Amino acid sequence: MERQQLRLSCFMIIGCAIFFGILQFFQQHLIYQYDVLFSQPWRIWTGHWVHVGWIHYLLNILAFACLPFLFSNIRWWYLIVLLIILPVLLSIIFHFIYPNVFAYAGLSGILHGLFIFCAIVSLNEKKERYFASIILLLILIKIIWEYYFGSFQTAQLIGHPVLTQAHLWGAIFGTLLAIICIIFRIEVIEKVNKNV
Repeated sequence: MERQQLRLSCFMIIGCAIFFGILQFFQQHLIYQYDVLFSQPWRIWTGHWVHVGWIHYLLNILAFACLPFLFSNIRWWYLIVLLIILPVLLSIIFHFIYPNVFAYAGLSGILHGLFIFCAIVSLNEKKERYFASIILLLILIKIIWEYYFGSFQTAQLIGHPVLTQAHLWGAIFGTLLAIICIIFRIEVIEKVNKNV
């Protein structure tokens, strides 16, 4: 990873960690809540940026912090764009397909979308193909495991049930957005300087 890219990635991680941490103090007014979603539209985004507690926050921030280092070839600002687009898509799905989900908080659905997105667009890079394939396989296994066996250990750790549908739909939307980028040849991958 280039020094400048490393600095930008660290800035993004620290910035998001601080921003999400500040939001955590106002969690009650920011979680996804079915009955007020459209009268308080900020919840479309903030419901995915706040967490049910500090342990939940730390787990998701740690996973998020790994992303730019695992996929150092991804232009960092695409991750920021996805942090804005994916919450909208997930909130709409929750509202119209899962009306029985009254409240939700957490970044994990978005994280699944981010990891899937990065892995799929990295498949085009010969050096990244093997690693990206392993990540895709691991996420697929995780989602299948959660579908059949649930996510009881994580639920015990964070003290709340895990909405595994968020993981599934995050992965679906991450896949669709990656395919769109590939079809329209959107330059998501940072080109490596061959002179180095």
